Parts: sequence; structure tokens; C-alpha cells
Amino acid sequence: MISNSTFQARRAKLMAQCRPSSLVIVPAASQVTRSNDTEYPFRQDSDFWYLSGFNEPDAVLVMSNQLEGNKIQHSAVLMFVQPKDAHAEVWHGRRLGTASAPKELGLDEAYSLDSIEELLPELLNGHEHLYFSLDRNPAADALVQAALAECKAAPKQSMMAPNTIIDVGPILHQMRRIKSDAEIALMREAGIISADAHKRAMRFVKPGAFEYQLEAEIHHEFAMRGARYPAYGTIVGSGNNACILHYTENSEQIKDGDLILIDAGCELQGYAADITRTFPANGKFSAPQKALYQLVLDAQLAALEQLKPGNTIADGMKACVSVITHGLVDLGILSGEPEDLIESEAWRTYFMHGLGHYLGLDVHDVGIYKHQGNDLPLEAGVVITVEPGLYISEQSKAPKQYRGIGIRIEDDIVIHATGHEVLTASVPKSICDIEELMGSANTL
Repeated sequence: MISNSTFQARRAKLMAQCRPSSLVIVPAASQVTRSNDTEYPFRQDSDFWYLSGFNEPDAVLVMSNQLEGNKIQHSAVLMFVQPKDAHAEVWHGRRLGTASAPKELGLDEAYSLDSIEELLPELLNGHEHLYFSLDRNPAADALVQAALAECKAAPKQSMMAPNTIIDVGPILHQMRRIKSDAEIALMREAGIISADAHKRAMRFVKPGAFEYQLEAEIHHEFAMRGARYPAYGTIVGSGNNACILHYTENSEQIKDGDLILIDAGCELQGYAADITRTFPANGKFSAPQKALYQLVLDAQLAALEQLKPGNTIADGMKACVSVITHGLVDLGILSGEPEDLIESEAWRTYFMHGLGHYLGLDVHDVGIYKHQGNDLPLEAGVVITVEPGLYISEQSKAPKQYRGIGIRIEDDIVIHATGHEVLTASVPKSICDIEELMGSANTL
């Protein structure tokens, strides 16, 4: 659980990085219609959640560091929220309301969302700079543009609109890139829940089951552990379906001899886990499956050795590609000198994505990967995925025994001062450990 004091500290850190005489506006997400008068489950905007921990739609967080003498002219932190409404709450659920929001959320003031069109021009007035991310939220864009226009159109310059608009995203996203101990603890728990869900799927599967049944087992484990929703669309790809990177149909019947690739992670209090495991439907890898699987695992282990402070994700990718390429030559899938094949990126035919990505409030989390053209070094508190793969489609020119096999192995790691911690280590990934887990399930 992230404490209220943590949200307050984050807001203060953000405001300290803004220019003096600035107003910062961060809108919440809105409810999204699914069809007619039903909505998708509400998911809060990640930036808004990071700064507030407030899970109602359509709120607007406003922060000021404008000074008059030694005093803040406007409230430092305020929020526009949906007002209490007994009738609406019967239908759509409880609202925090303006009276309770300041104490519950650690704000200076709270106002009804109904008053934002009237009050926002007054809040903008006199600030030199506006920090706001344009083109992310159309409703908020329109609201801010209208308030700016009203300030500029005020008679006899009675109001002063900000003269610069600065994207708050880069500052906020650099903050989000480095996780606190509390965030890492949540992500560790999300990793454990997700790992247990993968083990549940391994124990459940048998030839003849359907991909969607494994998806249901995984989602059941998430929900029963307090993580009601997956962090992204769950992938359960059996056989050649595993060669489709973002396969989410999950509709095929699983055949004896298939490998099954599952890419699934839960979301816990806003924070994502992201795990991929590949395992045999019948509990035993065939010889070609075993050869390819061990190659991907060796590539992941080589990458993991490089992922520590001062090194980059690219260092991990380089180690991974070396292992993959040499292995593909050894198996007769690629031909030529490994170093030439690495240089020409011939391996991309079978490993077409990157090594991993940032992980946090978004499954593909925010934060830059390069600075001034150079790869950004890893540092303590960064959480990333490590997910090499091989995808040899049925149309491939590879030797016949390898066609139709897709394999990915993905773990989540947090960088520490001297190395890294694998947050998802509790789900097996060695061939012997997977076969042992699946064998023990079949004897129950």
C-alpha cells in the first residue's frame, strides 16, 4: 500500500522541479463506454494515480508554486472532484466528495467538478508557466484551452494567462522510472501472484483443453489473491499460435505435442507484473522443443548477467543476441559465421522484438531509454522485463522439426545497488523444473 505521505512527497518533488510561478494540471481518466449504457471497468490514469492515489473518474489535480512574498498566493494543491450525489451514488457507487477529499487525499482544498469552468481561469491567472500534457485527454485539453482563452480575453488585461505551456510528462515520467521501496514491494507481490497463476496453468493443462480455459485459470488466481484484473490482454498461444507475438484470441484446442506460450501478469494496486512461460501440453518437451527452449533460456541467463547499475538494456541485448545467433547456427537454422550474422541482424528473422521494457504503473512503463543518443544506464530502482524469444513459424525455411514452435521466457527484475533481483523467480523455467511440476500435477 502506498501511503498518503508518499503521494504528498511526490507532488512536492514534482513542484520543486517546475519553474517558479507555475501551475500544474493533471487530469484523471474518464469512464469509457463499452456499448450503449455499459462501461468498461474503470482504470485510472497512471500519472494521476501516481500523484494522488485517487480512483474516481474525471477529477482534476491542480498544483501551484506561485509565491507572493513568502506566501503561496493560491492553494498549493487542490482537486476538482465529483460532488456527493445521493441519486447518482445509488446507481454508480460512492463518491468521496469535496468535504472529505482534503483530509483523505492530503490536499489543501477540494472543489466540485461542476465549478471547474468558472474557477480554472482564476487559477491560471497570474501564473507565468502552465505544466500540462496536451493531446492526451481531449476533454481536459478543451477545458484548459477554454480557460486560457478566457484569461487572454479578459478586458483591460485584468487577467494574465501563462506565457509558456510546458509538457509535465518528461518530469513526471522520469520520477516514475525510479521505483521506491514501497512500489517494489507491491511489484514483488504482483510477481508472486502472477507466478502462482502460471504454475496453476501448468498444473491444469492437458491435451484437449482449450486456450481460454488456461486463461480462466490464470484470471481466477489473480482475482482470488486480490488482483482483480490482468495488467494487459492475456496471451495463451498453443502450437503455431505462439509465433504470433500478441495473440489474444485464446480460442484453439490444445493438441498433444504442442508447446503453450502464456504471457500474463496481474495488476495489483495499479502496478503490473509481466511473465511469460512456455511449456509442453503433455508435460514433456520433445527433443527439438528442448533444444530451442534451452537456447532461449541460455540467452535470458546471459542477458541477466549484464543487467546491473551502470550497464544498459542494450548490453543485455548484445549478450542475448550472441547466444541466440551461435545457437541458431549450431542447430542449422542459420548458416554462416555467427559474427557476420550478428552484424547483419539475421537473427531478427526468429527474434524480432527487443529484450525488454520498463515496468510499473503501465505494463510498458514510462521513462526514456536514451539520452542525447546514448543508451541510458540502469540504476537502482529501475524495474524492467527480460524476455528473449524464438518464433519459427510453419512457413519458415528452418529445418522441419523446428517449424511451428514459438518460445518466450520473461521475468521481471528490479535493479539494486550491486546487481538485480528477479521478482518473478518463483515460477519454474528450467526444463527439469517445468517437467517436474507438470509431472507432479498429473500424479495427483
